[in-house]
Amino acid sequence: MMDIAPGEPINEAALVQELNIGRTPLREALKRLEVDHLVHSYPRRGTFASRVDITELAAITEVRIALEPLAAERAACLHGGTARAGIEKTLLAVSQLSGADQRRTLMENDLEVHRLIYQAAGNHHLEETLVRLDNLATRIWCMTLERLPSVQEHISEHIALLQAILDGDTSQAQSLALEHIVHFEKSVRAVL
Repeated sequence: MMDIAPGEPINEAALVQELNIGRTPLREALKRLEVDHLVHSYPRRGTFASRVDITELAAITEVRIALEPLAAERAACLHGGTARAGIEKTLLAVSQLSGADQRRTLMENDLEVHRLIYQAAGNHHLEETLVRLDNLATRIWCMTLERLPSVQEHISEHIALLQAILDGDTSQAQSLALEHIVHFEKSVRAVL
């Protein structure tokens, strides 16, 4: 969500205090974030939040177009599986969002919807891959957020998608997931 700006140094001491964890768990987390391309570590210089590379949007979208519909289809096959209660709760929350809601709240909701779908697919390899890609896509979205005319429209697309998953409508879930990813890329490209 870009709480740490791209290129900004990671203050390990402050994070240890803020998160109330030890240095070792923090360093392990930073190593994982580096694998996910969210931070970069430089010997004797420290760790920094990675820069956002908008040129990566096409490559990220290419993979998401292949995998997001698969995750939605698998989630629908399982009628939401272990994430069903979370999907029902989130569907209600998305349905009640208004245009007056703050963009950050809308973005957090978008992240929650995607995470639930990935979890509901019941394939941890698919879930891990999509979480990594969604994190990168979200950072690009954050860079363009203020120039986007409507985030609400993008978020409201989740209503029909989540309902299709709960109803077990695999073809509708696939189709809506694909449309959602394509719409996201078009919206971001339109403001670049």
